[in-house]
Amino acid sequence: MNKPHISFEFFPPQTPEGVEKLTAARKRLAMLNPEFFSCTFGAGGSTQDRTLDTVLKIKSEGYEAAPHLSCVGSTRENIRALLHTYKDAGIKRIVALRGDMPSGMGSIGEFQYANELVSFIRVETGEHFHIEVAAYPEFHPQANSAREDMLNFKRKVVAGADSAITQYFYNADAYFRFMDETHKLGITVPIVPGIMPIMRYSQLARFSDTCGAEIPRWMRKTMEGYGDDVESVQNFGRDVVVQLCEKLIAGGAPGLHFYTLNQANASLEILHRLGYQ
Repeated sequence: MNKPHISFEFFPPQTPEGVEKLTAARKRLAMLNPEFFSCTFGAGGSTQDRTLDTVLKIKSEGYEAAPHLSCVGSTRENIRALLHTYKDAGIKRIVALRGDMPSGMGSIGEFQYANELVSFIRVETGEHFHIEVAAYPEFHPQANSAREDMLNFKRKVVAGADSAITQYFYNADAYFRFMDETHKLGITVPIVPGIMPIMRYSQLARFSDTCGAEIPRWMRKTMEGYGDDVESVQNFGRDVVVQLCEKLIAGGAPGLHFYTLNQANASLEILHRLGYQ
């Protein structure tokens, strides 16, 4: 049986040292022949230039690159210019997001929702880009209801999204339930699970509290019990994530998208245990 495709997410480095470390990590991850590398886009476009630089570097190395593009705090003209820069550089994939409003920013910008951004990309560039959007198996933290969140996701697909990447989660049933709900709504695009390797519990707890991803109580209590023993946390986390991925693959997940935090080791160890060489 063919293994699902894999992809990796980076954030744009802030320093020359960070650029060097990411380049080294990327070379190691590239040995697994990922479908693409994506690169995040800071709140309100705060990393726009560094995202562009990172994406163009990935492309120059011969890999497929997928820049994140968020619309909050931006203008049509700014988004249009970025789209044409990416198109001219041979970029074929975009991750289209609503994005977060940075503190102190007074205006949400000319787009309010991600489906509006997806529609704009289609109008501006036709079918040039494969458009990825975000999905939330445990629901978006700002959603008023589960039903509303599902309908918001459908709007993005109807607007022209080709596929989706989920927020990370540790409960496989949340993903499979989400898939059942999307099928009831007639949504058939591939929805790839987002995978977060566990490196440090305090860091993971902080991320999860911010983005609404649930860390099951049994996992929290186990990791809290390890205290400052980082090695034990990582060994435990690796076992948990490998088992999660095995369930997702067995259940028909079309791919696995790893949130790397610009590091290679954790993702590589998980994928090697899953049989990726």
